Amino acid sequence: MDVRKTDAPIKGVIYFIMAIFAVLAIYPLGWMVLQSFRTTQEFMMSKIALPADPFRAALRGNPNYAEWQGNYPYAWRWGHFEVLLVNSIFYTVATVLAVVVFSAMAGFAFSKIPSKATPGLFGVFIIGILLTLQSIMVPLFLMVNAAGLYNTRLGILIPYIGLGLPMGVYLSTEFVKSVPDALIESARIDGAKYLKIFGSLILPMVSPVAMTIAILTFSGTWNEFMLINILASSGNGWANIKSLPVGINMFSGSLASDFGRQFAALTIGAVPMLAFYLVFRKQITKGVAAGAVKG
Repeated sequence: MDVRKTDAPIKGVIYFIMAIFAVLAIYPLGWMVLQSFRTTQEFMMSKIALPADPFRAALRGNPNYAEWQGNYPYAWRWGHFEVLLVNSIFYTVATVLAVVVFSAMAGFAFSKIPSKATPGLFGVFIIGILLTLQSIMVPLFLMVNAAGLYNTRLGILIPYIGLGLPMGVYLSTEFVKSVPDALIESARIDGAKYLKIFGSLILPMVSPVAMTIAILTFSGTWNEFMLINILASSGNGWANIKSLPVGINMFSGSLASDFGRQFAALTIGAVPMLAFYLVFRKQITKGVAAGAVKG
């Protein structure tokens, strides 16, 4: 009996199910991008029709209206995306780097450096995983305000890093535990300090779980809205330190009925995230798989 012939129907069913899930995941994104190339009038007439004139709707707009810019130029200009995009990149990159490095350092300390304080400190980080942003938002705002960091970039970065550390420390600690103690002991016998051991031995070895932490932190920071909307003022120059999700949210208010420009704003916000996954898709796949197995 040929096993390959027996497995063929099973593989066909698996591929069919995977194809369905792929369509369910891609369809909403494709539909959103398609609607950004249509005018609001076209959208109101039909939710599924193809754009009548995509170039005019998306870029040139309708000269019969006062605000005749297309969906994308108008969304970019009215939402201050040229500033918000830079802010989002800054917050995301800084937070990812800090969380990855600090998590690896803490994981190394908790798993390989003997200390009586380890169980208590590690328990504090574990409790941090259980806390939701909604439960700490008010005390966090009061602390940031009391420290004089309200409406500052530092006042936004510190909470971002703090919120990303619990999961990062947990994953790093569980991963570093799999590193043989003999490697650490041999390095110590050779006279290496803990900082040198971390930089030359531990840091290169934690790259798989570091990618997993980077993915989680990148996604959470890039899409975060509630915290930055509270910790940054909405007065004059509101776009100076706020991020892209805040600008996208502006289109759900006075422009709630302007669907073409709403979808254009959403597409602009989704492009960097999609680019991140497309560029680093191989590293992401390896990192998630290795991090899941080791952690």
